[in-house]
Amino acid sequence: MKSITIKGSERESVGKKATKALRDAGMVPCVIYGGSQPVHFAADERAFKSLVYTPNAHTVVVDLEGKSANVILQDIQFDPVSDKILHIDFFQLNDNKEIMMEVPVKVVGTSPGVLLGGDLRLNQRRLKVKALPKNLPDFVEANISELQMGNKLYITKLETKNFKLMHPDNTVVAQVKISRAAMKAAQEAAKAAKAPAKGKKK
Repeated sequence: MKSITIKGSERESVGKKATKALRDAGMVPCVIYGGSQPVHFAADERAFKSLVYTPNAHTVVVDLEGKSANVILQDIQFDPVSDKILHIDFFQLNDNKEIMMEVPVKVVGTSPGVLLGGDLRLNQRRLKVKALPKNLPDFVEANISELQMGNKLYITKLETKNFKLMHPDNTVVAQVKISRAAMKAAQEAAKAAKAPAKGKKK
């Protein structure tokens, strides 16, 4: 999985006044959990742009003036009015411990059902995976090349390499629904098949 680096500085004071002052200065207060003790730090709000405002999944290297930690984003709080980032929780990665996180679904292949006029519906845009940090995938591939009209792609059909999918077996990832146009064409074809040929003697 791709990693991005965020530079920040450790916080000495974590009170409400200090936190408000940080936010007023365009900084985001953050905490790293999962280590021997929580690490409080702050970083420029702009540093989180490529982490938060993207459909892609990343691990993060937090650089605190020389000290670094490999983490993943665990929780984020936004201001309900301005939509500014208020606070971010990170979880520290351990190379020997599996971690769960959500990654995007990438559709590959061409569906015969879509070529015939069906509508492709992506039921799951992100899936929760479990793996060692080094095996976390950038995305999970959903191959739709065998999906006929009306077919569903279940999670059990997805390829997994060194990671597990944390969803029930009956989870539908994608499906090809019969479009109105395709349904109308099928109905007209059925009517034409039933209708007696013109000019044919009984």
